[in-house]
Amino acid sequence: MHDGIISDDLALPPHSIEAESSVLGGLLLDNGAWDRVSDLLAESDFYRYEHRLVFGAVAALINASKPADVVTVFEHLRALGKGVEAVDLQFLNGLAQYVPSAANIRRYAEIVRERATQRRLLTACAQAREIAAEVLDVHTACNEIQQLFEPIAQQTSPREPVALAELLPGMLDRVSDLAEGRQQPGISTGFPKLDHYLGGGLRPGKLVVIAARPSIGKSSLAASVGIAAAEAGEPVGIFSLEMPAEELTDRLVARIGRIDLGRLTTGTLLDNEWSRLTDAAEVMRDLPLYIDDQAGLGLHEIRSKARKLKRKHGIRVLVVDYLQLCGASTQRANSNRHLQLEEISRGLKAMSKQLGLTVILLSQLNREVEKRTGGRPQLSDLKESGAIEEDADVVILLSKDGDMPDGASLIHAELAKNRGGKRGVFVKVAFNGAQQIWTETTAQALPAQPTKRTQRHFVEDYE
Repeated sequence: MHDGIISDDLALPPHSIEAESSVLGGLLLDNGAWDRVSDLLAESDFYRYEHRLVFGAVAALINASKPADVVTVFEHLRALGKGVEAVDLQFLNGLAQYVPSAANIRRYAEIVRERATQRRLLTACAQAREIAAEVLDVHTACNEIQQLFEPIAQQTSPREPVALAELLPGMLDRVSDLAEGRQQPGISTGFPKLDHYLGGGLRPGKLVVIAARPSIGKSSLAASVGIAAAEAGEPVGIFSLEMPAEELTDRLVARIGRIDLGRLTTGTLLDNEWSRLTDAAEVMRDLPLYIDDQAGLGLHEIRSKARKLKRKHGIRVLVVDYLQLCGASTQRANSNRHLQLEEISRGLKAMSKQLGLTVILLSQLNREVEKRTGGRPQLSDLKESGAIEEDADVVILLSKDGDMPDGASLIHAELAKNRGGKRGVFVKVAFNGAQQIWTETTAQALPAQPTKRTQRHFVEDYE
């Protein structure tokens, strides 16, 4: 048994004592070589225990701006009471004389890391076998096994800083393409004014949060943005954790066909609505839109499904409806809900960058909005987690301004956060809940009624 790995043929785990000795020898000869390996290696990457001790001592000394040579490393380890018997002056001298120079230290470090990754993969495979044999629920087993390999996959491709001069040619080409219409600045949301405030629309690598109190229409608005992107030919995924796929499909059909949602769900369509239903179905059949209505998805499941959609269909936009319904990971199962939502929010932001997606994340607002005069939400009203505000590139807060003469709801959509653009600006949109249609407007709401309404407006029934 070595490093927690049991091989079927009792062979030693992958390692290279030669590469490890060459890295350590190079560092003892030339502390300046540290910058060439520090981004690749950690103590745990070394197979031999004594090598881990030496690397840790070298790292501590160099990071403290102290010289790291045979004598100083020995004294550092002796002061810590670590490995004095195993790592004596003779051992350190042997390392210092192992290589003539640190010229090839980067390649030696890559070999050490490759072997360490192989060992971690073998360990993960052994643990995966145990999980597959012991965990009866297949979905739980798959998620736990996937969590074993995700950190390893993320560590296999370290990125180095890029000089600004190397980025400039790509920037000039991009600006030229934008100016000549060969490239669009972003994916349109379907709302021209909102696109303008977002710098041209939805952009890859961005986390856009749409937040509101219940029954304002955030799910419908996000679906409308998704449909607009799909109609423009951009593949879209919708993870509907609250609404069944059938109900979401009804809403999308109502929007595209301009059909009354109430009559659609009860099958009591008017004569002219039947033809619009057929036309809407034909349009939707060709849309690159993919719906998943599995409840309680956790971060790992969302990432797994998103990667699959990206690989198979090339999705550009992902809607997650909504944050507070996401499940906790195994590691966070016993922590408070605030920490669980923090993990999900930050994980979705990282995923948006890794996969080149615009992630539209819906979120609830807390009840403080209803206590405030005017009912305007603030960033501090984001429910259960301040991390949402920190992680998001854009936060759009929805509130209702009243009813319009045609029966639609007038919605105030404020960009409370807009990284790289104006914030505090807002867009007025009219929401026809009966047909799930959203449009920008400059119209005003009807004056507030002096008497209390005893019955909700029909349009609100479908928000």
